[in-house]
Order: sequence, then structure tokens, then C-alpha cells
Amino acid sequence: MTRAREAFGALAGICLCAAVAVAAEPTASLKQGKAELKSAGPLAFGPEGILFVGDTRGAALFAIDTGDHSRASEKRAVKVEDLARKVADMLGTKVGQIQINDLAVNPLSGNVYLAIARGRGPEAIPMIVRINATGQPEELSLENVRFARTDVPNAPSPDKKDRGQALRNESITDLAYVDGRVFLAGLSNEEFSSRLIAIPFPFGGEEADGASIEIYHGAHGRLETKSPIRTFAAYRIENEPYLMAAYTCTPLVKVPVSALKAGAHVKGTTIAELGNRNRPLDMIVYRKDGKDYILMTNNSRGVMKIRTEGAGNAEAITEPVRGGGTRGLGYETIGSLKGVVQMDQLDDHRAVILTDNQGKMDLETIDLP
Repeated sequence: MTRAREAFGALAGICLCAAVAVAAEPTASLKQGKAELKSAGPLAFGPEGILFVGDTRGAALFAIDTGDHSRASEKRAVKVEDLARKVADMLGTKVGQIQINDLAVNPLSGNVYLAIARGRGPEAIPMIVRINATGQPEELSLENVRFARTDVPNAPSPDKKDRGQALRNESITDLAYVDGRVFLAGLSNEEFSSRLIAIPFPFGGEEADGASIEIYHGAHGRLETKSPIRTFAAYRIENEPYLMAAYTCTPLVKVPVSALKAGAHVKGTTIAELGNRNRPLDMIVYRKDGKDYILMTNNSRGVMKIRTEGAGNAEAITEPVRGGGTRGLGYETIGSLKGVVQMDQLDDHRAVILTDNQGKMDLETIDLP
């Protein structure tokens, strides 16, 4: 699930009068009280230690003041073995009752936050857990915090299913905060259900801009409008802001931010096919040795380091790519990274990753490859 961090400063060229007007008071819409999440899904950090939480079950977006406002001069590396067990021990439950849905790094302090479900199914309790300075998990209380909430418009109804899966669970698949707006990917209840929304922050001012997204999926050999974006990241191409989005089976698509207007139907440009029978899980964009890369983790094709050079003039993929083949932007598989399910950037040179190897979940800091 991607991310709000200093790297997103690359999109500072997106100028919104409303964002400029409230920039001095990003916490203006926050009120003291109980943040009543129905679920804790995708995470992203905004300004001043504000954590955005995607509540898929409630079809809502929360902004929560973590109180974590101090800027660290040097961000500490983190290493926690058997993380789910440590969380379970803290909560007095069994490790099988802990599900980690996402992680995010506070770009000010470098502290790591986790979206947790305690329990299984509809009765699972949503929680936010922070990793403290000693590497131990601690619950971020939602009982008396400063927070704001906004509904995600036109979400699938709670009883709507596709092949037995509740579509409401995909109302929010990823988040990113960029220059006064929270970008949100997921499914809507509309005919062309795959969409991207830009929600101004603080909440309560302008209405959200939302566009349905159509792509050509080479591995499937057809246009698609109902498959949700699984993960995305902000990136600038030739001085214009884009979102780089990945879908199941695994097209990589660029979407111009300027096209995300209320009611629009946008056709993204497929610039890579990265292999079928695969689900992308998370991505970050970073710079190394003067070049830009996307680092993307997947459920069956490992961690990919994708070269972004040529993304601006890459030829759109509009013909079938059969047999699990690849086409478009090239990549290398980082063989040393196994079982990575979530990641976020810690600083210019390092990332924090969550790995799941045979059920044992570890949190660690790596050098960006």
C-alpha cells in the first residue's frame, strides 16, 4: 500500500488554491473524540504526523493526529522479529488472531505504524499499532484523539459480492497524500467501477474529484474497467504529475493527475506488462545514482526494481501479451528480498519492509537496492 512521504514532494507542482489557503493549518478539521473505525486498511502519512487510515468496511477515510510531530535528525533502523507474535502478546491474544493489513513510516520521526485487525471476519477489531524506540509494539489509542472523518462516495454496498468476495472490502485499495489531497484507489458502485479519487485535506471543504479508470490489460488481452488498482505511487514525468498504478496480473499503468476530475472517465496508458498469475502488493518510488526506480513487491513474482527511464515516451501496450510474458519497461528481480508483503520508504537510502516467510512475520530496515 503506498504512501505519503518526503518523496512525494516531487508532486509539489500540483497547485490547488484551497490547499494553499489551508496549508498553514493542516489540522483544522480535526476534533477531539473517539475515532470509530470499522476496519483498518491502507495507511498513508500526511503533514504534522497525521495518519490517514482507509476504513474499507465503513467506506470512510480517517485522518488521525498521532501526536508524533518531532522531526528526527537521523531516522533509526528498525528490526523486529516475529512481529505478529509480539503484537499478539501485547494484546493478550493468539498470533492467529492478528492480521497486519498495512504499514506506514512517519516521514517526520521515522516511526513505523501498522494497521491491525484483531480477530477474523466481521467481528475483527481494527487497531493502529506503533513500534516504539525499543522495537516493541504499542497500541495507538483511538478513544480520545484528534481526528476527522469523511465518507468515500459511491462505495459498493456491504452485501454486494463478486465470486463470493465482498466488493466493499475493495472500496479502498491504496492511499497516498500529495500536496493537500489524499489520492484513493478502489472500487465504486458505478458501471465503470475501478476509480481514483482525490480528496482535499483538511476535510469538509471542496468536494472530491473522482474518475473511473479504463486500461488495456495485455495479459488478459482486453480493456478493463472493473479491476481495481492494487497499489500506486506518485511520480513526475517531464515535469507533469502522474500516478503509477499496478493491477493484478500485472499491468503497470500511468495516469495523469490532471485528468482526475469529477465524473471523468480516464484511459490509463499501460507502459509495462510484468507477468500474469501475480498480484502486486506495494510499491515505492525512489532515486539512486541519479536514476529513478519503482520498487514493487508481489505475491508470486518477488520484488521488482523497475526502471522508470523512458516512461514518458513509452509505447502504449494495446495488443495481447500471451504466455505470461513481459513487455514494456524493464525490471530486475531482487533475489535477496523474499516474502516481502509491505514496504515504505524510511529516508533517501533505506526502506522498512514487512516479510512473511512461512507464517513468521518480521519487520526490518533495508538499503534501497
